[in-house]
Amino acid sequence: MEVLTALIADSASDYQGKLCVLGSFDTICARQYPAIHPHCSIALRLLFRTGDEGKHVIQVSFIDQDGKQVLPQGGPKIEFNMAEPPATAFFWSQNFIFNIAGLRLPTPGQYSFDVIYDGKIVSRIPLQGVQLQQPAQQG
Repeated sequence: MEVLTALIADSASDYQGKLCVLGSFDTICARQYPAIHPHCSIALRLLFRTGDEGKHVIQVSFIDQDGKQVLPQGGPKIEFNMAEPPATAFFWSQNFIFNIAGLRLPTPGQYSFDVIYDGKIVSRIPLQGVQLQQPAQQG
């Protein structure tokens, strides 16, 4: 298995095997923390080859800069069974989309979404929370 695409976006969908992504980002700016981002999607496109058939688990874990889990229960998880490819295929790909509502950043700083495939981290998607300054009062 090979990770072709791993990113954070405003939204993502799978349309007939095509990964459709809208608004990829890596920074959330807020005036106050904890900050809540109303909705985001983790969009993944994975490439499989002969030998990758069978049962697998893919999970996304949200980690702070100290390596601590931020999402409850370690984050969303998908269990799937990869079938054998057609005899004429050299490889095949699959899209995975994790939708997250109300993403909470407790403090400004560095975070990451770790993509875990069968218990191993295969990709780390960086995200930073940036503190915006309060606007200066006029007058």
